[in-house]
Amino acid sequence: MSLQEKLDAFKADFESKAPKQAVEVMHRATAELIASGQAAQALKAGAVAPSFTLPEADGGSVASSDLLTRGPLVLSFYRGVWCPYCNIELAALQEAWPVMQATGAQLVSISPQSLANGRKAKIDKQIAFPMLSDAGGRVADAFGLRFRLPDDLIDLYRGFGVDLPLINEDRSWTLPMPARFVVGQDGIIAYAEVSPDYTRRPDPADLLPVLKRLQGSIAA
Repeated sequence: MSLQEKLDAFKADFESKAPKQAVEVMHRATAELIASGQAAQALKAGAVAPSFTLPEADGGSVASSDLLTRGPLVLSFYRGVWCPYCNIELAALQEAWPVMQATGAQLVSISPQSLANGRKAKIDKQIAFPMLSDAGGRVADAFGLRFRLPDDLIDLYRGFGVDLPLINEDRSWTLPMPARFVVGQDGIIAYAEVSPDYTRRPDPADLLPVLKRLQGSIAA
């Protein structure tokens, strides 16, 4: 089953059980974000990737410049441990990680959640690659991904017990749009996929042709 098939199955099950009004709020918020055109303004293939240094869930910090000395860099921006769609995606990335490694690539996930919540996600999903905490969403903002949730969605999340100011240690009620980037060792973005609809994510297998092409260019 593909990643999107797993996400679609979860969505269908959730929406069959959730209150109709809650589903309507979620759909409306997604439609508004799509209509805003923000995803089209995010960084695209051919742009220079912003460099960053972020703390990692297991301790210490990770610099993109250091990772790029080892090979191409896959960046996966996600919302947090509280998001079931993100957890399904993390599991799919972990499954695909050995194949990515075989191309010489590095992989990190980036979310605005606190380091404690990053550690929880890493343990729960048995993630082997670095999980980075982007406090305040500064790196997500540099990639053009950060947005503020609409007020009715904030109220809904609060009702569901999703307290983002507590989870992220940030009062802004902002999140990144889920996104996947591949950055070549020259610092240029070779692949970019941004999902203003958080229930839709590209399959990790979509990255392999890009990674193999970059691997070939290094060998040459």
